[in-house]
Amino acid sequence: MKDNKHETAHNTSDMENDTTLTNRQGHPVTNNQNLRTVGNRGPAALENYDFIEKISHFDRERVPERVVHARGAGAHGYFEAYGTAGDEPVFKYTRAKLFQEKGKQTPVFVRFSTVIHGGHSPETLRDPRGFAVKFYTEDGNWDLVGNNLKIFFIRDAIKFPDMIHAFKPDPITNIQDSERFFDFCASSPESFHMVTFIYSPWGIPANYRQMQGSGVNTYKWVNSEGEAVLVKYHWEPLQGIKNLTQKEAEEIQAKNFNHATQDLYDAIERGDYPEWELYVQIMSDDEHPELDFDPLDDTKLWPNDQFPWRKVGKMVLNKNPEDYFTEVEQSAFGTGVLVDGLDFSDDKMLQGRTFSYSDTQRHRVGANYLQLPINAPKKRVATNQMGGQMQYKVDRVPGQNPHINYEPSILGGLKEAEQHGTEHTPYVEGNLVRESIDRNDNTKQAGETYRAFEDWEKDELITNLVNDLSKCDPRIQEKMVALAEEADDEYGRRLREGLENAKSEHSNLGEGAPLGNKDGEKAPKMAEEKGHETDGY
Repeated sequence: MKDNKHETAHNTSDMENDTTLTNRQGHPVTNNQNLRTVGNRGPAALENYDFIEKISHFDRERVPERVVHARGAGAHGYFEAYGTAGDEPVFKYTRAKLFQEKGKQTPVFVRFSTVIHGGHSPETLRDPRGFAVKFYTEDGNWDLVGNNLKIFFIRDAIKFPDMIHAFKPDPITNIQDSERFFDFCASSPESFHMVTFIYSPWGIPANYRQMQGSGVNTYKWVNSEGEAVLVKYHWEPLQGIKNLTQKEAEEIQAKNFNHATQDLYDAIERGDYPEWELYVQIMSDDEHPELDFDPLDDTKLWPNDQFPWRKVGKMVLNKNPEDYFTEVEQSAFGTGVLVDGLDFSDDKMLQGRTFSYSDTQRHRVGANYLQLPINAPKKRVATNQMGGQMQYKVDRVPGQNPHINYEPSILGGLKEAEQHGTEHTPYVEGNLVRESIDRNDNTKQAGETYRAFEDWEKDELITNLVNDLSKCDPRIQEKMVALAEEADDEYGRRLREGLENAKSEHSNLGEGAPLGNKDGEKAPKMAEEKGHETDGY
């Protein structure tokens, strides 16, 4: 008779169940509390395979932080098309399939973010907010990458690295400094409209659910005949819009610096699903000399009375991520990710971003970032792309000759798709130049925005600007005041008077604080004075 007890002891299938801890090789881990050492005091042996695997992966469990949009929160949901663009059938303007049928639902993943600050920075800081939507359409992914505000600081992509450097912390002190911010903005007057928004309460949305979204850049829609129109995208929250004053933001930050992430998560968990309607503005695809701005200038708004907002659908977020890193941190967006019926305009910022975004994802997440489930389209994929770090599958399809990883071929390789709808072929003519666009009035719309603010918003704008500008070089102050005076008489007068009344505290590049945070540079001294003495131990 067999010794069943002895057999069971050596039957590895009885050593583990569905909840047994293993390493990545699948080996059951029998002791996760102690290293293997010479005696219980050590030293440790190099052969600690489970420990070495565990700690070496831990050392690498963060991917490089995004240069911009590092702090983020995300959620899953769906987009439901209305089948119309305002009162007109949507097919008049675009053949993109996700918009055509009333009630058609397309899965989405959305990532909200702050732009300048780091991955664990407070969500109360004065900063634009990112609003990126990945549509998993039947034709593949469409990424609508934008911000909460509808304009931007610059209109040419070549200035983007300099702008971000100026807004990021000082490279010596590692402290954000408003003088660096205003040094760039005063020298780049096209930024003044955005500065007006950022230093108003619009620079601190109350949370992610109650903020607008915008594609910012100008895109094109293309119909079945290959005819194109220019479009701007706008997300409007059905929860309403709420912003914070600087004082309110600081009070919230003192209690919870993750408040916006928690607000989004909690709302979805309790079934209070946030919703946004998607609107577009439409303009014919030409230079529009009758306008006093260029339609491709993303420092400008398109006036609603001339280019009305047209509803095209609604987005609902109804599912939280199951794992933050896998879904939110590894999610990767790009402005060049378009589907048939959507196209690029000649917007110079858009064209620069289209290279930069996807290039960043390959650097940050890896060459095969599109194989990750959060980034992969929810449809078949067949490419001849091979290799690269972390490839875990080949985009091969049934019947494909595995020896053929090129195209064209008569030996069973992949074939080109058939073109449906007439291809859009815009006519382009002109000299290659390095010039700014014409009609680059930098202050008119800033004045219009100032006059549209409520009184409390104007008060907050002036207070926040004075707080930061009062610490700047007088030459920077004078340039910013001149831009405000050009935008609106009252705007300029109030800013000048505020600076004259403020005590000059020139920062000398390094005594800074988060934008708009009055007296933030005094915090180190306060901490020293208020700290409670104690004996050592």
